Amino acid sequence: MPQMNRDQRNAAWQAANQWRARATQTQPTGLLGNLKLLLTWLAFGALMIVGVLLGLFFLLIGWAMMPFVRHKMKKRMEQMRADQAQDIGSGYASSRHQPNQYDALEGSYEVKDETHRR
Repeated sequence: MPQMNRDQRNAAWQAANQWRARATQTQPTGLLGNLKLLLTWLAFGALMIVGVLLGLFFLLIGWAMMPFVRHKMKKRMEQMRADQAQDIGSGYASSRHQPNQYDALEGSYEVKDETHRR
C-alpha cells in the first residue's frame, strides 16, 4: 500500500485523475448531447474517407506519371552522353598544340609568362 500512496502524490497521477474526472463530467447527456457526438463522429469519418481518397488519387497520378518522367530522364541522359562524347572528341586534340596549356584531373590550366602579367 505505501507504493500506491506514493503514486497518488505523483503530479502525473494527479493530472490523470483530473482528466478522468473532467471526461466523466463532459460526457453527453440527453438527446442533444448524443446527437452532437454522432455528428462529430460522422464528420470525422467523412474527413478520414476524403483524406484516404485524396491520397489514393495522388498515388495513382504519381504512378501514371512515372513513364513520362522515365522517358524525360532517359532523353536527358542521352543528351548528356552526346555532349560528353563531343567534348572528348573535339576538345582534347585541339588543345594539345598549344605549348603552355596542360591537362590535369580537375581540368585544364595554362601557364602564363611573367612578361604577359606586367
